[in-house]
Formats: sequence, structure tokens, C-alpha cells
Amino acid sequence: MLIGLWIRDVVLIEALDLSIGPGLTALTGETGAGKSIILDALGLATGARADAGLVRRGAPQAAVSAVFAPAASHPVWDLLEEKGLSYAKDEDLVLRRTLAADGRSRAFVNDQATGVGVLKEVGELLLEVHGQHETVGLLDARTHRPLLDAYGDVGAQAGTVAQHWKSWREARERADALREAVGRWAAETEELQLRLSELDRLDPREGEETQLAEERAVLGAAEKALADISQARETFDGLGGRVAGAIRALERARERAVTAGAAADGSAVGRLTQASEALDRVLIEAGEAEAAIDAAAEAFEFEPDRLEKTEERLFDLRGLARKLNVSVEELPILRVRFAERLRAVENSEGALKAAEAELAAARDAYLDAARDLTAARRAVGDRLAAAVMDELGPLKLEKARFRVAVEPLSEDRAGPAGLDRVAFEIATNPGRRSATWAPSRPEESSPASRSR
Repeated sequence: MLIGLWIRDVVLIEALDLSIGPGLTALTGETGAGKSIILDALGLATGARADAGLVRRGAPQAAVSAVFAPAASHPVWDLLEEKGLSYAKDEDLVLRRTLAADGRSRAFVNDQATGVGVLKEVGELLLEVHGQHETVGLLDARTHRPLLDAYGDVGAQAGTVAQHWKSWREARERADALREAVGRWAAETEELQLRLSELDRLDPREGEETQLAEERAVLGAAEKALADISQARETFDGLGGRVAGAIRALERARERAVTAGAAADGSAVGRLTQASEALDRVLIEAGEAEAAIDAAAEAFEFEPDRLEKTEERLFDLRGLARKLNVSVEELPILRVRFAERLRAVENSEGALKAAEAELAAARDAYLDAARDLTAARRAVGDRLAAAVMDELGPLKLEKARFRVAVEPLSEDRAGPAGLDRVAFEIATNPGRRSATWAPSRPEESSPASRSR
């Protein structure tokens, strides 16, 4: 199951990549060759206590990755599910640990940061370490339930329980999220209704801000043009009367010049006539210019209050957008969103009841499957206890007693593996109480490890 070990800067090892094939692999060498360093590195990757002394001198940190290939039925997948770590059963499982020179360490499972405690739990399901004074396996009651399931071939039932657990957890998360949302929305209902009424009153439309801004620019330019036209028109007011008065004065002057013609220079009469005729043309052209100015003013078709209404509309939209801390273009979207949230509040009671009914159904399905699994485990436990007792006689332990305790857990301790605490218990001496299994004394042996 352990298929690879990647070591960097651990004690004397600068870099080492080990590929481990199926079957027995033996690492041999004389004392001081570094066998124990490899075991220390493996322990580091599987959650053992970190010591800054493991970092190679001069290196900023040590790093170890252990690669496993667990079977699809291995209990480690249930643990990853319980811890919320992603995985794929058809891919390798990688445990990684880094240890800085100052003693700080980081743990990863499939490149997902996690706690060292979680890394240790995963490592204990994947690896057994046997040494002169250390044993991980049967001494750890947490391994008893997976071992019992494997012995009794109840993996399919355990998988069903895990699936029901997942469905129950997801239903609980949905119900909790909806319950929280309903409570939050209910508190915001009055504010939502107020904001929605403001949006309904304004009835903002998509692209309206740009349209209003362009219209305001056009109307503003038109208003200024009309002001200029009005100023020009005022300039012409009275011009015709003044020009006509000038013409009459010139006519009187010409008549007097003619009367005094014997004594006056004849050229004066001609010049006065030219001046009078020129003023006549001015009067005609001034009238034409005045008519053109009036026609231009009428061509604008300007509504005096249209610009004011446009500016007022634009001001109201921008003011509400600032109040709601959004852009004007987002107002129509926000209006739809507020309406949906209000409808959700109105429909929340029914939705919450449906979610809670789904949660109750998921819970019942899980509990039924978990109880069936408990019954199966107890039956398997009885068979295993009988098989173990058959083996104790030939070992001169005919008075010893071995049993498999399958104890129910409370519902608040439910998990993907069911509602059972499984423990292998043995009493090796008559009259003594059973205890969780342990060898009478550790055997004298060299440190070794075995992946499960």
C-alpha cells in the first residue's frame, strides 16, 4: 500500500526518492547507515511528533511525502469524508509534512492543508509501526472497527451507512442554511419592503442613466441656443421703428434740400436719396432676419420644463443608487433581487418545513442503516471471538477469555462509520476483568513498519 517515499533535508539525507513495489521490501545496512532516519521521515509524514533536530544542518526546512494506494474499501476514505477532505479512490493518497528549522510544521493531505492531528489519524489507518517499545495497531481501539468490518466482509453495509451519513449531513447543512437565511431575511423584511417601494416608485430601467445624461446634454445645449436666439431677437426689437424714423428724417432733409435747390449744391439731394434707399433695403433685410430668427426658435420645439424633469429624474436615480451603495445601472437588478428575497421570505415557512422533512427522512434512513450495521457487527464479532478462542487453547491460554465489544454510541457522536464503538477485549487470567487487547509484554524486536 505504501508505494513511494520522498525525503528532503532530513538529518543526513539531502534528497531521497524511494519507490516501493508490491510484496516485502527490506532496507538493510550496518549501524549508522541511515535506516532509522528513513523511519523517522516516514513517521514525520504520517503525523508523528516533530523535532527541529530532524532538519538537516544548514537547510531552511525538511519535507517528506508518503504516497499510498489504499484499496477502494479501505476505511481511510471514510475518515477523509468525515474530515471534509477531498479525494478520489482511483488515485494515490499523498501525505506530506514540512518542518521548519525553528520547529514549526505544516501538514497536508492530497495537497490540502490540515492539522497534524488529522494527519496522524490518517497515518494510523494506513501504517502500522512495530518496535521494541512501540506498537500501533491492535493496541489502538480505533483500528478495531475497521478490522472487524474487514473480517466480516460488511464493507457494502458500511458503504451504505456512509452514503446515508453524507445525505443526512448535506440535508442538515441545507436546513441550517435555510433556517439562518430565513431568520436573517425576516429581520430585514421591513427594510426590504421600504427599499423595494422606492425602487418601484422610480421604476429604473436598464440603460436609463446613459439615456438621461445624453438627453440632458442635448436639452442643455438647446436651452442655451434659445437664450442666444432670444438675445438676438431682443436686439432686433425696435430696430424697424428706428430705421423707419431715420428714413422719414432723410426724406424731410431731401425735401428741404430740393426747396433750397437754387442755393444748394445739387449733389446733396442725390446723396440723401441714396441713403434713404439704403435704409429701405436695411429695413427689408432686418425684417427677413427677424422672421428667420423666429422660425429658428420655433424649430427647436423646446419644452421649458423638459430639462428640469430630466435633471430631476437623473438626480433621483443617482441619489437612490448612492443610498443603496450601487451604480444606477444596478438598480433594476437590485429591484429584482429584493423582490425575490421578499418572495423567499414569504415562502420560507413552506421551504423550511420541506427542508426539515427531508432532514428527518435522511436521519431516519441513516439510523436504520446504522442499526442494521450494528447487528451485523455484533454477529461478526461473535464469530471472530469464537475463532480467536479456538486458537487460544493450543497456545496454553485455554482459561483466557476474548470478546468483541460492540457498544452503541449516542446520536450526537454519529459518523460515516456508524453508531458503534468496537473494542477487542481479553482477560488472560481467570477472575480478572476484560481489558482492551494488548500483548502481555512487548516482544524484543527491531523497529519495523508495515502499511495496511
